[in-house]
Formats: sequence, structure tokens, C-alpha cells
Amino acid sequence: MRVSIVVAILACGIAASSSAQTAFTGRIADAQGEPIEGALVSFSSGDPPHSLTVYSGAAGAFRTPALRDGGPFSVRVRRIGWKDLERAGLAAAGGSVSLDLTLERENDPGSVAGQLPANRWYALLLARVNDPTQREELVRQCTYCHQQGNWATRMLRPDDQWEKVLSLMARMGAGLSPELRAQLPALFSAAYDPKTAVAALTANMSAPDFAPPPASAVREAAVEEWVLGGPASMQHDLMVHPDGSIYSVDMTQDKLFRLDPSVPGGRRESFDVPRGDLPLGGVFGGAGSPSPPNANAHVGPHSLQVAPDGAIWITLALGNQLARFDPKTRAWSIHPLEQGYYPHTLRFDAKGRVWYSVAASNHIGVYDPGDGSHRWIRLPAPTWGQAFASRALPLFLWLGRHVDLSSTSAGEGVSAPVPYGVDIAPDGGVWFSQLNAHRIGRIDPDTLEVELIDTPFTAPRRLRFDGHGRLWIPGFSSGLLARFDPATRRFETWPIPIEPLGSETPYALNVDRDRDLVWICGTNSDSLIRFDPRTAEFTVYPLPTRVTYTRELDFDPAGRVWTSNSNLPAWQIEGMLPRVLRLDPHALGGGVPLDENPAAAP
Repeated sequence: MRVSIVVAILACGIAASSSAQTAFTGRIADAQGEPIEGALVSFSSGDPPHSLTVYSGAAGAFRTPALRDGGPFSVRVRRIGWKDLERAGLAAAGGSVSLDLTLERENDPGSVAGQLPANRWYALLLARVNDPTQREELVRQCTYCHQQGNWATRMLRPDDQWEKVLSLMARMGAGLSPELRAQLPALFSAAYDPKTAVAALTANMSAPDFAPPPASAVREAAVEEWVLGGPASMQHDLMVHPDGSIYSVDMTQDKLFRLDPSVPGGRRESFDVPRGDLPLGGVFGGAGSPSPPNANAHVGPHSLQVAPDGAIWITLALGNQLARFDPKTRAWSIHPLEQGYYPHTLRFDAKGRVWYSVAASNHIGVYDPGDGSHRWIRLPAPTWGQAFASRALPLFLWLGRHVDLSSTSAGEGVSAPVPYGVDIAPDGGVWFSQLNAHRIGRIDPDTLEVELIDTPFTAPRRLRFDGHGRLWIPGFSSGLLARFDPATRRFETWPIPIEPLGSETPYALNVDRDRDLVWICGTNSDSLIRFDPRTAEFTVYPLPTRVTYTRELDFDPAGRVWTSNSNLPAWQIEGMLPRVLRLDPHALGGGVPLDENPAAAP
């Protein structure tokens, strides 16, 4: 591999100051000098690391915005079908640094197969499940909190080890039907066996369309990543605060993180979420806690939103509480739930009330901070069995405090409705999804009357309204984007264009109302996906870190997209550390410089 570096110092004087900005430009080519389009070129520095990634164009050229990190920098170039190129020790000279980088072809099929995103491997497993109902169940339950088909989930195991994995997943909420459960060890072993999988995945690896470059619009973009937390952390949800800082909850370590991206490299702070006297696992402790073995979670912060007064409200899923954090005083207040279990996603209505889903017990809750009143609405369940599972949860938790259930099959075969996403319509109506029931619903905020609507697709997850009053919904196990018009009661759907079709699992979406764009999580394909409703066009943005499981999405005033890499467990992520990331679609096309504070952006 050849790396030639030409440094041009544009500032006065020979030595650059520590505050000087450095921009990188260059070209990616093969050994014959032919350009390589669509390479991901990443520059990293600092401890904990901060990185910026850009994409090479049709002529192989790339450039970065000005970086304010002090360096030294390391560079990594990545393109499917080519060997990764990595170099360290690039000085931050200030001005412009030009790099001509040469990639070497990867001719080993096993190595090429290992470069492919998880969904490509997962498709091999799905193809072996002939029953459409079981296939949908497999997608919905086995990608619940992590990618399926990544390097860790496709490791070959004896049947007894697969049984242990499936039992752990069941205790964490991914309950499978007995019929599917019995088939899975053999299906996993057959689908992920390298002897057959590698050949199937790389049969056309020499063809130009084997791993095509992203669309030309992607070349204007840049992705920044900040490592946040450790290998046992789980950065579940994040939000952009009006002051320009980013808040993220570490669900497995009971922490709230604050990131200031306006500081070079990012300034990080963390705050312990109060635990009170709750045991490990919170109210679920002793009942087969829905936490991974390396978790130190007593309250399990899950979802967060900013209130009209600037305070941050958080659902504490394991603690069965709502929490309020004041960024100015750094004071906490805790509000226990008297009904329901596992508060999940929350949103504020125009009156400043907190509406939230209560996933395990099939409730929607509403809390009014003004008068301290709390109400809960139990939602109808589709079947008697699901209703029983939701109502019997208190008994199960009581048994768990008196009997050791950790070695039992508790939770296996149980499929509760699971109220998931929540959003507030322009008319004040509260809309929600029931993930396992395959339906959405509306609650009248005054009468609390519930209306239920079956979706013509499976597994609606985190939903959002646009500025026109239309509801956008990701079909998690159906691999599609849906739009529902409350006025006409009409659904429209578009398949998510990740190949093979049906292998993507869109966890969440959000609507940039200022720009009328829908952004979708490419949860199983290491991507973020933009949809323009005016043209019905998708744009897929590949992300630089392998095993990127994205959850909540948020925007800063400049239209940059923020999310977290929260694969559970975090050690499956490349580098074994969770991250928050920001995608700027127009970083190189006249957009706001990446180092600018979101609060100051026009």
C-alpha cells in the first residue's frame, strides 16, 4: 500500500498553533491509479475518540471540513471489496493536508463476506424460514435490541449454547413461540455456517454491482462520532437540547450523559441517575431481570425529552419511575408509577403534560407536572392470552421476589401487546403503536377514549407526525415505511430499499418538519436513510462503524441528524464502545461547518 502526504501550510509561520484548524483532502485509488468511488474516509483523534468520516466521489477525491481537534490524527479508509487502510500519527499542521491513498483489493471471499453488514447475513437465515408468520416473528423478536447477523450473532454454537442464548433473550422480553423456538438452533447453524454462507454471499463479488457506491448526494455528507461510555454501557436514546448540547441515557449503567459538540473533540459529562433503595434490576430484580449480565442497572433510564421549561424528563424503565433533571441546578426529582410496568417512550403535549407508553403492562400514562396528577389508560389487548400476560405481571414479579426464577423459562412464548412509540398530533390527540399487536391507536386527551386501528403491515414501532398532520410509522418486521392520514384513515407504504429486501429492521424514524424530510434508522444495515415525501425518493447513507444499531433520532437547528449506536451488548460494536453520532447531509455542499455549535447554526 502506498501513502503519499503533501502538507501545505496556509497560516502565517511554520508551526501551527494548537487552535489551528486542519482540513484533509486527497484521492483514493487502486494500485493502477484507478479511482475508488464510495470509500469511507475516517479521521480520528483524542481520548475518548472523536472521528469524522467523508465519502470519496466518482474521481476518488475526498475532502473534509476544517477540524478543530488538536490531533494527532489517524486515518482509516474502508470500502467493501478492498482491504482496510489505516495510518496513525498524522500531525495537525493547520491549513490543508493532502493525502493520496492506495487501496489493495480483498480477494479472500471470507474476508469480503465479513465486511458485509449484518442484514446481508441475516437474509440467509430468513430464507430458511418457510412460514411467513414465523419469519415475521423471527425478525420482530430476534432483532429487538441488537443486530442479527453481525459477527457475534452469527458465531456457530452447539445446540445447548443456542438454547442458553434463546433463554436469555426470552427473559429480556424476546419471547418466541415454542414451534419457532424449537427450530432456531438448527436454522442458525445451517444459515451461518461459513462453508455455505460465504459462497452464497460472495458469488458475484467481482461484479461492479456487488457493493455499489452510495448515491451522489451522499458525497456532500459527513458523519461525526463521539465515544460515550464503556463496553458495559448502552447509550439508549438521545436528544438535542435547545442550548446546543446533546443528552444521552446510559440504560445499563444508570447515567445521563451530556456532550458539548462545540468544544473540539467534544466535552463529556455524566450524571448518576438516583437509584433510591432499588435493587439491581429495579422492580424486576429477582424475576429474571430484563438486563444483560454485565449491567449495573437499578433504574434503567430509557427515553428522554426536553420540557417547555428546559428541564429533561426521562423514563426509568426498570425503576418504574419518571425522572426530571434540571440542567441549570443539576437537581433531580423522581416520580414513581403507581400503575403499570416499564415506562418507555415519552412526549410532551401543548399543555406541558408528559405522555408515555408503559410497555410491559399495556398502558399509556400521562403526568401533569403542574398539579402533580398522574393517570393511566390500560389499552385493549388483541387476545385473551395477551391480556392475561399483561395483567399477570405483578404476580410474576411477586413470585420472582420469593422464588429463584433465573433458571426457568419465564417469559418464553409470551407475547404482550407492547405499547411502544408515542406522539402528539396537531389536534392534541395522543397516538401510539402496539408493536406485537400490529396496530396503532389514538387517545382523546380529554375523555381518555381509546380508538384502535389495525395496520396493513407488521410491527409498527416509533412513530412521528409531520408538519401536515400525517403520521409516519416504521414497519419494524415488515421492512417498510408507512404514512397514515388521520383525516382519511388511509395508509400508504414504501419498501425500505436495503438489499435484500425484507432484511432491514427500521427501529425508529423522525420527521425534520423544517425541511419536510423523513429520516429512518437503518438498524440492521449500518446506515441512516432519508425519504423525501415530495419525490418519494430514498437516500441511504452508509455509516462508518460496523454494528451500528440506531434508536431515537433528533435534529439540531441546522438539520443535522443525531442518533446513538446502542447495540445491546455494546461489546459487539466495532471497537467495543458505544457512540453518539451526527450526520450532516450538506457538510460539503454549503452547509454549516461540522464544528459549529448547533445552537448557533442559522
